[in-house]
Amino acid sequence: MDWSLLTCARKGHVTYAPDEAALRDRLHTASPVGEAWRCLRCGTYVLGAPHRTGPAGEAPLVPRGRALRDAFIMRFFAVERAIRGLLVLAAAYGVWRFAESRGSIQRVFEDEIPLLRPIARQVGWDLDHSKIIESARHVFDMRASTLRWLAVALVVYAAIEIIEAVGLWLLKRWGEYFAVVATCFGLPVEIYELAERVTVLRVGALLLNVGLVVYIVVTKRLFGVRGGRAAHEAHLRSESLLEVEHATHDADLRHHRDAPREPQTDPAR
Repeated sequence: MDWSLLTCARKGHVTYAPDEAALRDRLHTASPVGEAWRCLRCGTYVLGAPHRTGPAGEAPLVPRGRALRDAFIMRFFAVERAIRGLLVLAAAYGVWRFAESRGSIQRVFEDEIPLLRPIARQVGWDLDHSKIIESARHVFDMRASTLRWLAVALVVYAAIEIIEAVGLWLLKRWGEYFAVVATCFGLPVEIYELAERVTVLRVGALLLNVGLVVYIVVTKRLFGVRGGRAAHEAHLRSESLLEVEHATHDADLRHHRDAPREPQTDPAR
């Protein structure tokens, strides 16, 4: 997939006319229907005046190719974090409401248990020794203050997930660091839950979070990995179309300068 063309199809092209004449000529062409400028993202010539002009050093740094693919993956993780945060927030609201009306819910629960016994016996389900029923009764025995603190903890956890989602969606470096640190703090809990009981959901969540940490640290060069921030920004600049054209122009100049010259003949001879 050509991520540059796909992004230009969604957002439009980005053209720029540098003040430097040699570089300007490499990005500009004339056609029977008017002038055209190369898009800084996909490299296609676009008819019409450039969107902006100025020195080459002030040109916008437009992500291309692999950088756009990385942005798509980061936003995929951002959506996953946002959905998780909203679900946890809904759970926190449910726990808070349960703490406020626990007594009435418990009475309804205990009144319905006898009505379920005939049906449970037909399917071979022992309600009196059911782990689900025992767990529900254990929750009913919890103090209201404990349930409220649990709701507060869930709200804090949801806020962390939503902050992660915002930082990753905006492709901010602080969001990448925040996501890595927050995810690493949650890994011991997920490993402990997996040690108690292995489920497909728990294994999938653990693999997703480990993959997120490894992917962000390696590709975004966090914590000094692979040269750190300076190497990451240098890599982004090296893939810029202006940088590529500038390097090509310098290479052409060196080639012409270093090329052997043909010996000149004396006209008098």
